[in-house]
Amino acid sequence: MRDFQENPAWQASDLGVQLADEDHAVSVCLPTWDSVLGYEKGLTKVTDKMKCGYPRFFLHPAIRSLFEQAKTTVCEAHEDVVVFPHKEAAQRALLFVEKRIETATRISSFGDFQCLIVPQEHVAIAMEYWRFTGEIISSRMAQDFLNEVVVSPATEALRTSLAQHIVEDLENIYLYENGMSAVFAAFRASQQLHGGKKTLQLEFPYVDVLKIQQHFGSGVVFLNECEGKPFTEALQRIRAGEFSAVFCETPSNPLLRSVDLEEISKACREGGVILIVDDTVCSSYNVDVSPYADLITTSLTKWHSGKCNVMGGAVRIGKNSPFRKHLLEFFKHDNPSGSRIHGSDADVLLENLEGYEDRMETVNKNGLHIAQFLYSHPAVDEVWYPSLITKEYYNKLKTEHGGYGGLLSFTLNSPKKAPKVFDALEVTKGPSLGTEFSLACPYTLLAHYEELKWAEDCGVASHLIRISIGAEPIEQLKAALTTALAQA
Repeated sequence: MRDFQENPAWQASDLGVQLADEDHAVSVCLPTWDSVLGYEKGLTKVTDKMKCGYPRFFLHPAIRSLFEQAKTTVCEAHEDVVVFPHKEAAQRALLFVEKRIETATRISSFGDFQCLIVPQEHVAIAMEYWRFTGEIISSRMAQDFLNEVVVSPATEALRTSLAQHIVEDLENIYLYENGMSAVFAAFRASQQLHGGKKTLQLEFPYVDVLKIQQHFGSGVVFLNECEGKPFTEALQRIRAGEFSAVFCETPSNPLLRSVDLEEISKACREGGVILIVDDTVCSSYNVDVSPYADLITTSLTKWHSGKCNVMGGAVRIGKNSPFRKHLLEFFKHDNPSGSRIHGSDADVLLENLEGYEDRMETVNKNGLHIAQFLYSHPAVDEVWYPSLITKEYYNKLKTEHGGYGGLLSFTLNSPKKAPKVFDALEVTKGPSLGTEFSLACPYTLLAHYEELKWAEDCGVASHLIRISIGAEPIEQLKAALTTALAQA
C-alpha cells in the first residue's frame, strides 16, 4: 500500500458512443486498434472525423456552439470560457483553477448558466475540472438553450421510478449530471465531515475517481489488491480513523475484482470512516451494497439507460449508515430538488429505464456464457469476470435475482495478436459499458495511454480487451468471438 503521488503522465483519455439527441443522433466508433492509437496520439486523420465523443472528454457540437456564444458575450480579448450548469460548480472550478495557475479568474452569468472566464492559455486547466468532476452541461441542455426551448425542471418521476427499481426510500436518492458528478458529490460529503485526512482507494479504480481524490482532497493512499498483509494493515489504519473516506468499486473496472465489503464496512464503522462504494459495473440489479456502504454511487448512463444516448448519475445513502443524519443534511443542501439532471435528459432516462430488469436478465445470461466460452478457448490467456475472480466476495453482495453482469476483460496467449483479434471482432467499438448492444475496447490504451507501465504494474495489461456484453442472441456473440479469435 502506498500514497499516490502526482504523475505528470496521468492524462487518461476516453471516448464513447454518446448520442447527441433523438433528432440529431451522431455516434462515435473507433473500429480498429490503429484508430484507437491515432486518437490517443491526436492524429488528425482520426480526430478530424470525430463529430462526437465521451461527454467529459469531447465537446458535443451543441456544447461547442454554447461555449462560442458565451465567449462572444462575456469574454474580453485573450480570454476563454468554460460554461457550467450552476453557480456552485463554477465557483468550485474557479478555486480549482486559481490554485493551479495563481492568477485571478472570474465568473459571469450567461442565461441560466455560469461561465468561468480564464486567460486563453489556461483554458485546458479549467477543462480538467469539467472532466474530473462531471459537473458539466449535457448536449440536450445546450440544444434546448440554443433553440430557446423551455424545459420543465420536474424530474421527480425519474427519481421515483429509480427508487422503485432499486427498492429504496425516495429520500435516500439524489440524482446528478452523470456518474462522475455523483462520485464527486459523495467525495465532497465525506470531506465536509472529515476534511484534512487522506482517502483510501481499494483496488484498481476508474481513472478519474483517483483524480478526484488526488486533486480535491488531502491526498490518497492506493491499495491495488485487497489481499494478504497489505489488506490487513489497511484495515488497521481504517479502524484507527486515519482516513476521511474509503473508496471502492464492486466489482472493479476493468479487472472485475470484488472486495470483502463486510470486513471493510466493520472497520469503517469502528474507525468512524465513510465508506463510498460504486456499483456501476454490475448495477444494483445484481449487487446490493446498501447494508455496508454509507454512500453508493452509480452511473445511470450505463446499465440503467442501456442506450448510450443520455447521461445521469445517482448517489444513495446506505440504510445502515451511522452518518445518515449528516449525509441527509449535506445532500438536501447540495441538491435541494433531489435531481440535477436536465428535464429533457430525465425524460429519456425514464423511458430507457422501462426495460432495465429484462435487459439485465438477458445480459447476465449472455455474460456468464461468454465468460465461460472465453475461459475455455485455447487462444485466451486470462479472463476477468465476477464468477471467475474473487467470487466469494461478490456472492456476498449478489441479489437474490442477480447474476454476474455483462462486463468482462480478457488477454490472449499471444499479446501481439490482440490488434488483429480486436479488429476482426464484429461488435460496436467504444469504451463505454452497459449498452444493450455489445461494446468492445482496448481499455488500457484508452484509459491509461500515457502511463501504460503503471497500469501494467497494477496488473492491467496494455493488450487487455474489455467487452460489455449486450442482449444479442448468444449464438451471434459466440460466432463473432470465434471469428475474431481465429486471428490469434
